[in-house]
Amino acid sequence: MSLAVDVSSDGVRIPLSKAAVAAIARATLRAERIARARLSVTFVSARTIAGLNARWLGHRGPTDVIAFQLPDARRGAPLAGEVYIAPEVARENARAVGSGTREEVARLVVHGTLHVVGHDHPAGDARTRSRMWRRQEELVARTAREWRR
Repeated sequence: MSLAVDVSSDGVRIPLSKAAVAAIARATLRAERIARARLSVTFVSARTIAGLNARWLGHRGPTDVIAFQLPDARRGAPLAGEVYIAPEVARENARAVGSGTREEVARLVVHGTLHVVGHDHPAGDARTRSRMWRRQEELVARTAREWRR
């Protein structure tokens, strides 16, 4: 089994260690029965993620997480994807819902990884009642020891 997870920061402060982020992503991949994957998790500024949001999704303004599954034409190639997270937006969201920033960032790592695996959710309020959201929350709880350090 080969689950390669690269974590980087584009000049922003991350509330979790890179090792914890990688462990959360790997745990999510294992829970989804992914045996081979190459995943990049990059922490970026609100400005950078707003640019990604506009360019790739056609939405205005910053968001907390954006994920892309990268196609690979080779048969049997490992799952490949990129996850971009804006810690500044995560902090604002954590305050709004009364949770901690570390927990919210862990949630976004799980959320982005689930998108790379192929999960999706409806837009709006229905997303918190979706199957993906329930799975996400289960995995956030399961990986708590990684983000509580």
